[in-house]
Amino acid sequence: MTSDSINAAVYALQNQAIAALQQGQHPESLKLWAQVLRLQPGHVVALTQVGQAAFVQGDFQSALSVFQAAAEADGRDARQWVNVALAHKNLGDEGGEEAALFKALTVDPGDLMALVLRGALFERQGKTHLAASAYGAAAAVAPPLERLIPELRPAVTHAMAFREQHRQNLTTFIDQFLSPHLKDCSTSALERFTLSVDILLGRKQRFDAQPLRYFVPQLPVVEFFERSRFPWLDGVEAATDHIRDEFLDVLRQDEDHIPPYITYGQDQPVAQWAELNHSPRWSAFHLVKEGKPVPENALRCPRTMAAWALAPSPDQPGRTPVAMISLLKPKTRIPPHVGASNARLVTHLPLIVPPGCGFRVGNTTREWVPGKAWVFDDTLQHEAWNDSDQLRAVMIFDIWHPDLNADERRMITVLNSALTAFSGSVEAYDV
Repeated sequence: MTSDSINAAVYALQNQAIAALQQGQHPESLKLWAQVLRLQPGHVVALTQVGQAAFVQGDFQSALSVFQAAAEADGRDARQWVNVALAHKNLGDEGGEEAALFKALTVDPGDLMALVLRGALFERQGKTHLAASAYGAAAAVAPPLERLIPELRPAVTHAMAFREQHRQNLTTFIDQFLSPHLKDCSTSALERFTLSVDILLGRKQRFDAQPLRYFVPQLPVVEFFERSRFPWLDGVEAATDHIRDEFLDVLRQDEDHIPPYITYGQDQPVAQWAELNHSPRWSAFHLVKEGKPVPENALRCPRTMAAWALAPSPDQPGRTPVAMISLLKPKTRIPPHVGASNARLVTHLPLIVPPGCGFRVGNTTREWVPGKAWVFDDTLQHEAWNDSDQLRAVMIFDIWHPDLNADERRMITVLNSALTAFSGSVEAYDV
């Protein structure tokens, strides 16, 4: 048979199979799909139909075989990988199930069925925090229950209940963890901190919705802070030439090895970061990352590290402080975004600024001037751009918000420890 005659035959058989299925003639429909596969072994619809028939009959090994063939032949539909995951689940193969769900969420990070199945898998494995995270993502993308197909309603209802129970467990744990430390503080001094915990745990509503994660209420909302509030910036600015020279030495030796700043995984929704994800157009030479110096980088920049040490760095191990040299390649724009927490502010010390570069925080736009630092609240929407034909480089590091008192700073550090202790990692919560 010629290619055209095969295609014509397949088309006719497919229509007959669909008609038989619609008439409730399932065995006849299955025979027709089998004929399609004899002519075109990689026919995705036929493979899926044959797999579903085997699945219904309890022949999960056969179902897996054809579901896997369909996904490998196409793979552009998350539900193809969900079918593979379900077959693995019924065969008791959790590794295969997890791998298939990863592929499903790589195709569509918001696929409700894949998120529910991932949560259920983690729940069966006793991975409570990961299960709550997956179930939370499912709850976020799920339509109202009355609009869901009946088969999905129990699973989504369970996902929401599990997530709520996890939140209640977190609330109890945090209250107990903080209690002995609160005794050493003045109640009036911690009024703002206490409200911040209530908001974090969902006991009270957050009205000024700016930070992505942790919010301290009643702090002033300021785009760029008055320079006079940070007298230690004099010493940082005085070291600009040394900092730039150390950075240029790094750049000459390792420009091609400085990692991208945005590095989301394939199965994570990247939203506005899609263009810059894993891209060298915005990269960062990290000096201090997740609360600890990066030894091999810090050793190459001793004067930079000495200048950075003048700043009042946040104390939240595993999260902050951070310090880096941010590199923005020519003709690159960082999209509008907000930071994680208003408990700390962000400092910029411009090192290399060609014409055509700019920075906006809220309603205020400024141009960097080499050697002139500024401090801003990154929980306000901000963006940056380099419209020039040259590299732009800025040293960036975070500091405590100056309006936090000593007790508040100490308790935010303790809260950071509580969140980490509860989940066993710093990935689930960001303060």
